[in-house]
Amino acid sequence: MLRIGICDDSIDARCALRGALERVLEIRGVECGFFEFSSGEGLLGWMENHTGELELVFLDIEMNGMNGMDTARALRKLDEKLMLVFVTGYTDYVFDGYSVGALGYLLKPAKAEQLEDLMGRVLGRLYQDVGEVFLCKNAQGVYRIPRQSILYFASDRRKVLCVTEKKTYEFYGKLDDVAREMGGAFVRIHQRYLVRCGAVDRVESGHVVIGDTTLPMSRACQAAALAAIARANLEG
Repeated sequence: MLRIGICDDSIDARCALRGALERVLEIRGVECGFFEFSSGEGLLGWMENHTGELELVFLDIEMNGMNGMDTARALRKLDEKLMLVFVTGYTDYVFDGYSVGALGYLLKPAKAEQLEDLMGRVLGRLYQDVGEVFLCKNAQGVYRIPRQSILYFASDRRKVLCVTEKKTYEFYGKLDDVAREMGGAFVRIHQRYLVRCGAVDRVESGHVVIGDTTLPMSRACQAAALAAIARANLEG
């Protein structure tokens, strides 16, 4: 599911853009979910606890309180991968978007052909990023988690915890399957733990330290784990 945020202080503008996007995405057969915000402050407050849960955000530039450009700068600090599109009634701000890596601009009201072109680029970007993200599927939806933000995976019976720098995601699965998917950048240090080699700060006797977390390393995994971690440090 493609999760889209729309931030505009006009409810009529939000509804119009959402309806236009729904029509374009329905034609493409893309399932989507929308999250609406009436202010930049509201969007940023929500994102503090939901980083990585949106792929695309449409921002009105001229809003009461924090404007769209300032909101975009703050969003970029929270999520480097987030795609940003500005929506405005004026052409004065077009070049300002380059500083925050905006995907594009839409002039109000957005025309169908503009949205079709934009969403084609959005979907193309998502497909390009497949090798750089881990798709975590649970009851809340599908999360595109940058692999470089993942610290480790932990197995808890039938569930797996994906621990990142900012948040922990939980899903049903097997750690063996996750290990095969993640490849050589991750290594098994224990029956219950799979760590990103580059995230390891140091190795102690029978343990691996990642930030403030200490994880056990089993004897069975020790040789392969130490070799993988050492190789990551040399290549890094």
